[in-house]
Amino acid sequence: MLFNPGIEFRDAQREEQQFRVRLAILSGFVLVMFFLLAARFIFLQLIQHDHYHTLAEANRISVVPVTPGRGVIYDRKGVQLAYNFTAHTLEITPAKAMDVNATLDQLSEIVEITPRDRRRFKQLLEESKSFESLPIRSRLADEEIARFAANRYRFPGVEIKARLFRQYPQGELFSHVIGYIGRINQKELDKLEAEGDIANYRGTDHIGKTGLEQSYERVLHGTTGVEQVEIDSAGRAVRVLSRTPPASGSNLALNLDAGLQALVDKAFGERRGALVALDPKTGGVLAFVSKPGFDPNLFVDGIDPQSWGELRNSPDRPMLNRALTGTYPPGSTFKPFMALAALTSGKRTAQQAISDPGYFQFGNHRFRDDAEFGHGSVDMYKSIVVSCDTYYYILANEMGIDAISQFMARLGFGSRTGIDLAGEAEGILPSQDWKMRRFKQKWIAGETVSIGIGQGYNSYTPLQLASAIATVANDGVMFRPHVVNYVEDLRTKARTVIEPKPLRSLDLNPEHIDTIKKALVGVNKEGTSSSVFAGTEYVSAGKTGTAQVIAIKQGEKYVEGRVQERHRDHALFIAYAPAENPTIALAVIVENAGFGARAAAPIARLVFDYYLLGKEPPDDKKGAAQ
Repeated sequence: MLFNPGIEFRDAQREEQQFRVRLAILSGFVLVMFFLLAARFIFLQLIQHDHYHTLAEANRISVVPVTPGRGVIYDRKGVQLAYNFTAHTLEITPAKAMDVNATLDQLSEIVEITPRDRRRFKQLLEESKSFESLPIRSRLADEEIARFAANRYRFPGVEIKARLFRQYPQGELFSHVIGYIGRINQKELDKLEAEGDIANYRGTDHIGKTGLEQSYERVLHGTTGVEQVEIDSAGRAVRVLSRTPPASGSNLALNLDAGLQALVDKAFGERRGALVALDPKTGGVLAFVSKPGFDPNLFVDGIDPQSWGELRNSPDRPMLNRALTGTYPPGSTFKPFMALAALTSGKRTAQQAISDPGYFQFGNHRFRDDAEFGHGSVDMYKSIVVSCDTYYYILANEMGIDAISQFMARLGFGSRTGIDLAGEAEGILPSQDWKMRRFKQKWIAGETVSIGIGQGYNSYTPLQLASAIATVANDGVMFRPHVVNYVEDLRTKARTVIEPKPLRSLDLNPEHIDTIKKALVGVNKEGTSSSVFAGTEYVSAGKTGTAQVIAIKQGEKYVEGRVQERHRDHALFIAYAPAENPTIALAVIVENAGFGARAAAPIARLVFDYYLLGKEPPDDKKGAAQ
């Protein structure tokens, strides 16, 4: 055979060896992969079993917070001032809805959605996160629920929920003292988180914003519960697997009297102002009125921009809590406290008299009395009974501003009373140091003269005036004002009474207090308010006051009819009764109403008649301040 160099011979043995090597490598690779899969399987099934079992259960089980019922608020006689009820709401989760505006248009064909509902929803949408469920309609009727249920498949991200709603049945009557709840904002969330309370607000949309709803939030809110709920693939609840019930918030029983509050409200009529009535022996708040008020129910579902704009822009300022944060010059109601300061400091005795020509000349300025030709010879008793300005011009000038300030601070002027309501104003108790801090200016001696009759820089809250006169009525012992009488635990029915808390005793000479008390009784018997209290079945004590709103130039005479209504003098009155054993003390101010005896004292008379005798005035006299 001839050798052909172009022909190649296969090495079968070598190829077989290579094949075996490749097969071994491939087999090794497959074996390694098998072991890796087996290891992964063991890792998942044994080591990570609990973790993935939890995740799997999470797809089937949802942990849902259960909102506690908020505590109910009652007046002293058991009248409900704030309570809860359950209603169904139609809610949209913007992140789940295809087109929110289109969804609203389509929903309005099934369920009535008013322009106010749309405005309120738009406001909530701007303030909330897109994944939050926001109400578009609340308190749905059964027919509306049925119509939506039949069309639910058309509306992704829209559902009906049962929620607890807060109701204020008295409307604006208690708006400033009860306050209201509203949706929790980011600032409040941050505060809850910082205080470690955020977990207790899971599932809760609302929190106390003002009044007792705010200051007693922790007591009223309760403890949030938890439900484990089995859900289907669409996220709908199928059944409840376990439940830790919530603990409802505690109830509040107040010292306030709803009947008395309503009487005062009617007595004010359309006038602006405030009244605070206290029990001088305990500090319990018997009435707390600020006029005008507002309807707190507007805020529960989220107030719409139009309603909020009307409240915010009203010249009557209905959102201002005049009793707590409104500050006013006290006018002549300041005089009894000036007289007590004079007795305590030794600047005056009760018998010491001055001659009143109808003015007090200080340098080039003449400070005039309301009596053009004066009151003649005036001692301390007469100075209070006839409200002689000249007596207190002279007294203030002799005492000096710092001595006045130091004594008035003991009565609580210029500082918070500590009432169980948030946001209390301090007022202004002027002194040399105060003016330097406020205006970087030295005190001028002539400024002290006006201080003596409750004008000048003097500015205090009706609450401070009520507390001061209550302290005098209680012989110099001052109690912290408190609205709440007791807190009631719903589970145990245990009551935690808010015990009367004496703030301090002024340690005043009993003879000095007695001198002032006799003069205050004289005011209502023979003085500036005698006509108002004529024929009463009890003896009362009081002091009228008229406070300037705008300054009158020297030489000019104030004529009420020539001044714009909002520039007219304020009418004030402080009082207590019965004089021999006081059980109620009050301060009332009627803005721009003129003389205290004409507008403010009649309201006090109505209060005393109701509280002491149970009398209600005829309908034609309930608007006494109008």
